[in-house]
Amino acid sequence: MSVRILTSVGEAVRPHLDALARLRIAVFRDYPYLYDGDMAYEQRYLEAYARSRRSVFVLALDGDEVVGCSTGMALADEVPAIQQPFVERGMVLDEVYYFGESVLLPAYRGQGLGHRFFDAREHYARSLGGYRWTAFCAVERAGNDARQPAGYRPNDVFWNKRGYHRQDNMFCELDWTEIDAPAPSSHRLRFWLRPLDA
Repeated sequence: MSVRILTSVGEAVRPHLDALARLRIAVFRDYPYLYDGDMAYEQRYLEAYARSRRSVFVLALDGDEVVGCSTGMALADEVPAIQQPFVERGMVLDEVYYFGESVLLPAYRGQGLGHRFFDAREHYARSLGGYRWTAFCAVERAGNDARQPAGYRPNDVFWNKRGYHRQDNMFCELDWTEIDAPAPSSHRLRFWLRPLDA
């Protein structure tokens, strides 16, 4: 497979937004997010990133098809639910660059694209200047969750290898509708941090 990486900043990603919305819905439908995708929500979410002058989209393209994407945005431009755990810790929002998500179709996994996503976002954060930290959050499920598929492995080992540290006291709560659920519910996500110059 010949996959090329394209880095887009802010408004430059606009031609790809619908494809990114569909990709997020497809990937997050799987465990552990079990997200029952909503195109209208996705468009609003991605629009906020596109409008930010300090956002980045790292796209994985197979020909003209978007098969993966990784996003980042200045934490100061994020929603209050994402910012609050940093405020409570006394961290300066303008010193943190926040990574939104990395989504990749299953057929393209295991080829090093996850590392390329992180490399590109970390490089972009450095290029902006003034950032001391990169951070992201990820949903946590109970170890005995009956919906966990056989052979499932969390990304903790990969994130640790990238220098990210699991935070024991930094969480946020976000709402989404799970597959077959009648309404949205709240989900706890844990933050992972890395000093940018580590």
